[in-house]
Amino acid sequence: MTIPALLQSNLRLPAIVAPMLLASGPELVIACCRAGLIGTFPALNPRSTETLRDWLRQIEGALEGGAAPYGVNLIVHKSNARLAADLKVVSEHRVPLVITSLGVQKDVIDAVHAHGGVVFHDVISRRHAEKAAEAGVDGIIAVCAGAGGHGGTLNPFALLSEISSVFDGTIVLAGAISTGAHIAAARVMGADMAYLGTRFIATQEAMVDRGHKEMILGATSRDIIYTPNISGVHGNFLRLSLEKAGLDPDNLPMVRELDMGSEAKAWKTLWSAGQGIGAIADIPAAGELCDRLVAEYQRAMATKDPFAGKRAPAHV
Repeated sequence: MTIPALLQSNLRLPAIVAPMLLASGPELVIACCRAGLIGTFPALNPRSTETLRDWLRQIEGALEGGAAPYGVNLIVHKSNARLAADLKVVSEHRVPLVITSLGVQKDVIDAVHAHGGVVFHDVISRRHAEKAAEAGVDGIIAVCAGAGGHGGTLNPFALLSEISSVFDGTIVLAGAISTGAHIAAARVMGADMAYLGTRFIATQEAMVDRGHKEMILGATSRDIIYTPNISGVHGNFLRLSLEKAGLDPDNLPMVRELDMGSEAKAWKTLWSAGQGIGAIADIPAAGELCDRLVAEYQRAMATKDPFAGKRAPAHV
């Protein structure tokens, strides 16, 4: 299992609860880390760099005495005016895991390494993986077809194989993962860890509107639309939320360029979700969900395959 030693402390499951725009906050991170999964949040969810500092203090105080590590997502894009200031705070607090998105900057990676942290970068293609590997990341998150938020289009078998041919660090699989059996499948496929987002939107601690959580419960993969015309980058969204906002999901106005400021505003009413929603049927407390995932994972990994060890038939 290729997981950095820094991230293995008190880890019960090879899984990361993804940083979700407007959904992930201190309560969700704390509950997940206490239950043995890596909890994360986007640095832009706090409304200012000073509030980011407050969130980190809250999380660190709550996790004293034993818990899985936590992480922060930094958007490495020209439209993120807070990147330098947020990175400074992240380094001051020696955040164990930093997840970078929408761009690779070696100086960001070097800064995280300087404070003793590790960097995972999310990608949707081999080309992006090669750039991240060259820049020196510790892990690559393969964001495959069906992932919530800014998802890719590649099949996980294809993307995992291509990434593993150019990168020998930690590989994390993302895309429609909702159960412990899915996490086990990711491990069997060759991923070191799994990345779960949408499943944790439908938890009591997620900061989103109750209607967002309930819409996930009533939807299946056919209710997801993949479009660049919310923020300028392709992503998966709940069709019904677009319709409720007065938009025609099949005829959306074109958005030509990503802007993190306008994206955060849009996502308050235009709700994201991945194709794994068909496996989501409740809104539990995050700790309860983590315990369930651990039990499901252990059952799946302990299942005896009737084909394992079978020999080829003898030739007469």
